[in-house]
Amino acid sequence: MRKIDWYILKKLLVTFFFCMILFTVIAVAVDSSEKTDDFVSTGLGTWDIIRKYYFGFVPFIWGLLFPLFVFIAVIFFTSRMAARSEIIAILASGTSYNRILRPYLIGGIFLAFLLWIGNTYLIPRANLIKDNFRTDYLDKNDPMKNQRYGRCFNCFYLRIDTNTYIGLKTWDSASKSANTFFLERIKNDQVVYNVRANSIKWDTAVKKWKLYNATIRTVDSMGETVRYYADTIFNMSLKPEELRKDEYLKDKLTTPELAAFIKREEARGTEGLSAMKVEKHRRTATPATVLLLTIIGVVIASRKTRGGSGMHLALGIIIAALFIIADRFSTVFATKSNFPPVLAAWLPNIVFSVVAYWMYRRTPK
Repeated sequence: MRKIDWYILKKLLVTFFFCMILFTVIAVAVDSSEKTDDFVSTGLGTWDIIRKYYFGFVPFIWGLLFPLFVFIAVIFFTSRMAARSEIIAILASGTSYNRILRPYLIGGIFLAFLLWIGNTYLIPRANLIKDNFRTDYLDKNDPMKNQRYGRCFNCFYLRIDTNTYIGLKTWDSASKSANTFFLERIKNDQVVYNVRANSIKWDTAVKKWKLYNATIRTVDSMGETVRYYADTIFNMSLKPEELRKDEYLKDKLTTPELAAFIKREEARGTEGLSAMKVEKHRRTATPATVLLLTIIGVVIASRKTRGGSGMHLALGIIIAALFIIADRFSTVFATKSNFPPVLAAWLPNIVFSVVAYWMYRRTPK
């Protein structure tokens, strides 16, 4: 790499981190002003709120606006270079336009890798901090949140494999027990195995479930067999940590955990996993967006115009807004219809790759 490469790369990284810090301060100020009453109602001190909420909120904002930060940074400093005729001077020295793009591509790949690492491991852990705070301190006082699952908040009806269904009533995650339990196994549209128990509890010693006052019925070609147990160890493919109703779950899981969750639920025949699948593919597609927006930003801002940086920023904001709208539409289509999740995550990148190529071909070189 030559001096001009280090010069452009340094400008890109410095401007990017400046934009990120600036927008983070603004986001925290706006968010804290909106949640002042909620923070006061928790009874927590300033440091506790920072530690339990903003340590998760700030990385969430970084992950959400990371591509936009890169886009604005590229447009801003490249436009200033064009206004000072630096781009023209570089081209006049015999350097090709494609050669000028090299430090931008290196910087874009580096920032895309940072975002990929963040999306895969770091941001889900930050979301865990932020969403746990919302669940423990904000949502518990919201009657609409508490009633979203119906009259019985701690009741579960699950499909644990392709032909087995279970139900639990008044599940207590602290004691890992429930007051009522039933299990039904279906074969050829008929119940062939049925379990009823007054209570169920997870036995930490043997890592299995224990039923109390259980009645087990087995139906086969020989007839029906009924057995009663005051207490018995019962084995089934369900762990206590899987019994949770969490609308923020997909944001809390790291990518390997999310992939394992999707695979397990698909094996059980669970429906409504489109949002999970879109999230998994989005974590890979968003870093690719960083590289794509880097190229679009260079193509827009490297041309010297009468409007200067303001014109470039205005055009960049329009393109970014169109990209976000396309991303939201594809996500909604995937979660609410039969649109393939992988295509929903990658469709905006595919469309704007064509736009980037068209703009690149029309750029004066």
